[in-house]
Amino acid sequence: MTNWTDAAVGGALIGLASAGMLLVSGRVAGVSGILSNAVRGTSGTWRWAFLLGLIASSLWASLFNMPAVIAHHQGGPVVLVIAGLLVGFGTQMGSGCTSGHGICGMANISLRSAVAVGVFMGVAIVTVFVMRHLVPLFTGG
Repeated sequence: MTNWTDAAVGGALIGLASAGMLLVSGRVAGVSGILSNAVRGTSGTWRWAFLLGLIASSLWASLFNMPAVIAHHQGGPVVLVIAGLLVGFGTQMGSGCTSGHGICGMANISLRSAVAVGVFMGVAIVTVFVMRHLVPLFTGG
């Protein structure tokens, strides 16, 4: 498969899984909410099964000789920890993450989700611009 077909197949599988979860259980496949409730001990072993499935999917893909996705970043572990904390703060502040708002909420034509996705994308655009164009000016990179 080529890069665009990988993305198309992956997107279709995510959409199918999200629709299936909504149809079968009436629940939205918002990963941050599922993780948050699992850590808090909210009843439902399905949450842990869902999270383990996310992790297991990469192991499953390796059985089919699919290449691993490697994230390239220029910061060290401190930058990754700060970024992770900021993402966690943002998902709590926005009452959801890109999977809940971007996939499920947008599919349900939710105005709240459309606003959240607009904010996610706007912040991402500004962050990429700053990191690629402004930071190198001050760091000599």
